[in-house]
Amino acid sequence: MKKKSCEVFLLWVWLLVGILATVQAENETAPAPSIVYTLSMPQPQTHFFEVEMRLSNFAGLTSLKKNGYVDVKMPVWTPGSYLIREYARNVEGFTAQSGGKALPAQKINKNTWRITTADDNITLRYRVYANELSVRTSHLDATHGYLNGASIFLYQNDLKGYPHQVVIQPFTGWNKVSTGLEPVNGQPFTFRALNYDILVDSPIEIGNHRTFTFTASGIPHTVAMYGEVEYDATKLAADYKKVCEAAATVIGEHPCQSYTFIVHHFGNPSGGLEHQNSTTLQTTREAYKNETNYKRFLTLVAHEYFHLWNVKRIRPVALGPFDYDNENYTSMLWVSEGFTSFYEDYILRRAGYFTPDQYLNILAGDINSIENQPGSRVQSVAESSFDAWIKAYRPNENSTNSTISYYTKGSVLANLLNLTILANTNGTRNLDDLMRFLWNEYYKKRQRGFTDEEFKKAAEQVANRNLDDFFRKYVYGTEVIDYNAFVLPFGLQLANTVIPNNQGYLGAATTFANGKLTVSSVRRNSAAWNGGLNTGDEILFVDSVRVGADLNNALAGKRTGDKIRVMVNRDGIQRELNITLAENPLLSYRFEMVPNPTQQQRALLNRWLNIQNQVGSATEGR
Repeated sequence: MKKKSCEVFLLWVWLLVGILATVQAENETAPAPSIVYTLSMPQPQTHFFEVEMRLSNFAGLTSLKKNGYVDVKMPVWTPGSYLIREYARNVEGFTAQSGGKALPAQKINKNTWRITTADDNITLRYRVYANELSVRTSHLDATHGYLNGASIFLYQNDLKGYPHQVVIQPFTGWNKVSTGLEPVNGQPFTFRALNYDILVDSPIEIGNHRTFTFTASGIPHTVAMYGEVEYDATKLAADYKKVCEAAATVIGEHPCQSYTFIVHHFGNPSGGLEHQNSTTLQTTREAYKNETNYKRFLTLVAHEYFHLWNVKRIRPVALGPFDYDNENYTSMLWVSEGFTSFYEDYILRRAGYFTPDQYLNILAGDINSIENQPGSRVQSVAESSFDAWIKAYRPNENSTNSTISYYTKGSVLANLLNLTILANTNGTRNLDDLMRFLWNEYYKKRQRGFTDEEFKKAAEQVANRNLDDFFRKYVYGTEVIDYNAFVLPFGLQLANTVIPNNQGYLGAATTFANGKLTVSSVRRNSAAWNGGLNTGDEILFVDSVRVGADLNNALAGKRTGDKIRVMVNRDGIQRELNITLAENPLLSYRFEMVPNPTQQQRALLNRWLNIQNQVGSATEGR
């Protein structure tokens, strides 16, 4: 290179360095992007939330600017509830402005709005119809406002990782807001979230609801009580504390600075939904009136609270970071929900709410549920997890024949893994050790979820044995579980208490309405199934005898192998079906002690059932 050319080249280099330095300095001093929502509800009786979304200072984000437009979206689902819910269907009145001037805006697909602009500060306004009071939707009426963020707050994909702020303007006369979001000091009803994921993972209750507080594991907890219900706040606080502290013993480490329970009381509750430092629980107004209802409610508390660890932190790799536009598939909901269902009962047993016998009866009930459902031989629990998006929340009359619950079977498999670990380590480890391993290895160390194979390897490491058969047969397969092989080391056996009576079994469920007895479901491979009885058939006669409201009366005295003639009305046409009654396939299991259990069996049983300083076992004395 010639000298003069070299000097020119160096000059250009220094100019470029200077330009880059200037750009970098400007970027360092430029304000960070800001996302602020203002939520108002001037006419709550109309069920409309009004939302203003201000996006500011995003000039430095070339991904937003290069095309001359900004896209904003509404999630199609909410984490923890595995169904596409199309929240955008409730949005209306969308507008965009900058500097007081309207900006061109159009909807480009089912949940995306495009704003054409070259400005760095835009304001969006829209309304959301909220009239579905469930744990996964939003509701606004004259009594309160409740919202799940995914169904209310639009997001901008490039800004999801930045802090978000929410300013709530309660309806006139409402003076309370309860949420797990961090309050902004000095600004009433103003909250911040580190990112969009946290924003939509923090439900909000607005109104004049009652609250009480307690401290568990050194963490302040708030309970927001919506609905007309009578309760003893002192007793409730003590029981919440007991359940929460028993749950915290599993991992031994609490992930929150504070925690919020939002509890709705009304006639048709829909369960609970977990969040990163809060939960929404829905229960009946009768929840605190008798022991059975109360323990059922405490079980719900334990379930959603334990999700703090399992799902919100210990999770399959597919469950975060979230894709809010599409299904997030995983074959591991049997762990995420099933293990949590296991712990809801195990936690209450540890806390003393269930006796050992009551706990065993709960497990036997879950086993009955699995073994009496024909779908358990059709769908594996891994497949049930993967197909949650299309089957779990959309049951039909054939669901019992073709599906199995990843909650119930997952809970049973968690119990069996717990027994496997206890038996193979002589009681020195249990399922808690597996959960702690996943907590430390994946949540804390690797800061991500685990794969299916990583979970299996972790279980094998803690159990100190190969689990190929367990996963092949019971997780990915549909083989009948050999329960006694798991409980024998604990001195127990599973016995079927059904006494054969040779009574004929049809296998059809019915409903009676408007004077008509109609088939609501038909059990796979039953007499009704093989004889051609269909869902929707109106049953008119059995052997020329008019059938009333109760099909069992018409079948009384019929024996296995008897042939019956069933006249039905199918779509306005009468048809006669010839059906041969079969043997009743339903089972009813319970746990019993084996004769002369050894000391080792007794010791393992006591370790499993958290029986302290007892020589006897849970099932003796029956």
